[in-house]
Amino acid sequence: MPRILLVKTSSLGDVVHNLPVVGDIRGHAPHSEIDWVAEESFAAIPRMHPAVRRVIPVALRRWRRDGLRAKTRVEICAFLEALREREYDAIIDTQGLLKSAVVARAARGHCYGLDWCSSREPLRFLYDRTFSVPWGQHAVARNRSLAAQVLGYRVSPEVNYGISAQPRDFSWLPCRQYVLLLHATSADSKLWPEGCWIELCNYMFLNGIYCILPWGNAVERERGGRLAERVNGGAVIPPALTIDDAAALFAGAQGVVGVDTGLTHLAAALGVPTLGIYNATNPAATGIYGAPQAINLGGIGAPPAVADVIDAWKKLTGR
Repeated sequence: MPRILLVKTSSLGDVVHNLPVVGDIRGHAPHSEIDWVAEESFAAIPRMHPAVRRVIPVALRRWRRDGLRAKTRVEICAFLEALREREYDAIIDTQGLLKSAVVARAARGHCYGLDWCSSREPLRFLYDRTFSVPWGQHAVARNRSLAAQVLGYRVSPEVNYGISAQPRDFSWLPCRQYVLLLHATSADSKLWPEGCWIELCNYMFLNGIYCILPWGNAVERERGGRLAERVNGGAVIPPALTIDDAAALFAGAQGVVGVDTGLTHLAAALGVPTLGIYNATNPAATGIYGAPQAINLGGIGAPPAVADVIDAWKKLTGR
């Protein structure tokens, strides 16, 4: 029974892009036991996959911020104890960064990663063996290729994220059909103009669909408030959501429209009708990939017009 440890710590979209590796490994070795190291704030994502035996949360981001306080040292020791609890037949670092390579090296077992030409950092000295994965492929394809080379199997054409979620009742949620509009992202260059969101919100509300505007910080909440004010009661600002909350909302939605952000990828991975809007990144490299009901729109310096988004929405949902 092979024991495999996957190291993909962050960010949210990157963790989602690593999910198909789990199904690939199980297809190759049905009785394998798969563990996963992920940042504590994203650990809910691999926990959704029924083939992941154990998720080991790590708090690298918080530890760097807090410094080596006594509490931090205790948490690091507890993490290392959990990480080294069992020996693995293969430890696969699909992240390819110094932080993930150090975590992978700290685990017990043979450690594998990307070679120097395939990663952003020269990490060969931290791995027992490295493999070449050409740049230019989508992130999902790169993850799958590395794992397949490590374990010696061929990647199938099908992409299976392997996760699901169930709708849940929320007291603040309108008792009507709704769509989630993911207007917030980590970089301002990836934002879609507020006027476009307002036009799209009004279109949805005129067609009997409420718009839910999630947020992650005060700036995003203020933006959502500005949008909601212009939609004549057709938009709702929810309370702060966990990843599990968001997944349950996605499961009950008519669909999701989102900019280049991790939650957009999560919605698509859950099989929800999803439109991805791009204007600063190339969807061929990091866009929605292999999802059964998803469309990427736009590209670097070429954001889609509202009319294009509405046409794609009609095509995707049959409305």
